[in-house]
Amino acid sequence: MDPVIVVGAGPVGLALALALARNEVPSIVLDEGAGLCPESPRTVVLGSDTTAFLGRLGYTRAESDAARWDAFTIWRRRSEVLRLPLDRSPVLHLAQHRLQRGLRDAVTATPLIQLVPLSRVVELEQDRDGVSIRTEHVQDGTRTWWRGSHLVGCDGARSTVRRLLGIRFPGRPAVDRHAMATVRVDLPFAGEARLHREPPWRGDREACARPLPDGLWRLDWRLPPGRPQPSEPIDPHATWPGIVTGDTLLARVKATLTGWCGELPRYELLAAADHTAQQRLAARFRSGRCFLAGDAAHLHGALGMQNLADGLRDAENLAWRLALAWHLHAGGPQPGGSLLDGYETERRGAVGARLRAVDQTMPLLRPLRGWQQTRRSLLTGSFRKHAPLLADGQLGTGRFGGAPAYPAAPSGVPGRVPVQRGPGRGTSLTESLPATAPGVLVPDLPVVTMDGAGDQLRARLGGGFLLLLVAPGTAVWASQHWLGAGLMPRLAEVATALPVPAEVLVTERYPGADPHTVLLIRPDGHLVGTTQGCRADALLALADGARGGPASLAGAES
Repeated sequence: MDPVIVVGAGPVGLALALALARNEVPSIVLDEGAGLCPESPRTVVLGSDTTAFLGRLGYTRAESDAARWDAFTIWRRRSEVLRLPLDRSPVLHLAQHRLQRGLRDAVTATPLIQLVPLSRVVELEQDRDGVSIRTEHVQDGTRTWWRGSHLVGCDGARSTVRRLLGIRFPGRPAVDRHAMATVRVDLPFAGEARLHREPPWRGDREACARPLPDGLWRLDWRLPPGRPQPSEPIDPHATWPGIVTGDTLLARVKATLTGWCGELPRYELLAAADHTAQQRLAARFRSGRCFLAGDAAHLHGALGMQNLADGLRDAENLAWRLALAWHLHAGGPQPGGSLLDGYETERRGAVGARLRAVDQTMPLLRPLRGWQQTRRSLLTGSFRKHAPLLADGQLGTGRFGGAPAYPAAPSGVPGRVPVQRGPGRGTSLTESLPATAPGVLVPDLPVVTMDGAGDQLRARLGGGFLLLLVAPGTAVWASQHWLGAGLMPRLAEVATALPVPAEVLVTERYPGADPHTVLLIRPDGHLVGTTQGCRADALLALADGARGGPASLAGAES
């Protein structure tokens, strides 16, 4: 069977190729660039789910490349408004170029991935059996045809794949504007990320400092409106002349560092850029055998939101679906059509809800009219009330950044994420639902495999489905005493007969689940559903819903 073609070798495209390779699916990654990852001030905040996903892909440098924050604080003028201790938080903050370099290293070490540099897509065709794509060499103009089973456009905000597919990309071109810089400096709040509204020094509405490893800091300043309003998506990472260059930038750096330190400390300015946060959502994430992911599918970044983190969730959600379709269940029943449709339904619904949440929250945090600005300036209590919303985007938590849940529709097929009405409310979140609710991201727990080895639950994700049995006492008794007893033989038999590849695991306890509960978990870690005991018929129904269509369960009785 033809490999999957991935257009774009940014973090999302590389992560998708690695996730496919983990499922023994070959891919061709077409990179318009030469493979260089120059240093830039662009950074990303990773939560526990995205960090675990990258670790499973072979990106093992997260702890060394990233900084862990001790706390996140919000200040207004000269007063601290909010302090969130993060001593137990898995939030990691790292430079995007370091992440991209680590993923490229993992890709080059993976035989199933063919990385093709300097290749610009110029033509795309698809039929019922696959996708044909034509590329042009950036330097010599040589044109080459490639054939794939499916194609995924991870080629950024100005996606060529999206344009060739004729998919609209509506939205708002300039929601937030920021100048940003990477600075080496010693600040008096080491290890603490700080967002400062209306700082006491003149000239800035909002300044933010976020620590990186090796004594580096990312500094951000929110700029006043007035950006050009192009009809086409602009590059959100482009540098615009006259805003973060020369004396203007240096004045901002000096004023900010002096305001925080009392006097201007020694510092080294390493990189700077101008960032525009847009709100755009592709009208479709799928067209036949072609898909969009990452910046090609959505753009958001207002209020500190992390578009790259959602791009990584796109890659994880799509990878297991493509792998299942590609392998045709290892010769078993073919997946239903809604298996691949579920990617658009879930991911477009989740990102769309985040965008709606920003639209509803923005008037509360950043009033645009003069009298609203004056009122907000006088009423500190109003800002204090809504300050936690600013933390959600910066920390990748809550409605602006937390891991989404994908509730199942009545048919058992994953459905569109419901939207809750009200200021700042959006998609259902894993952190706001019980751990046994269908669609939530399962917590990370100690588990025991069928060979008696211990592991963590999220470390087993990314391959097939998981059947998790809750069996109190497994931590007390040696595994040889219970692996061949009770429900275990029956559960192993059902796992073998299911229409999806499945691994059996056992855990001592699971939040909200009674003893002998069996949980069916998707490869991306979202819960399909639960049964009490090993009920083959119920597990079949859950597996059918997850794979998008009915199948037969051979060799297992209910």
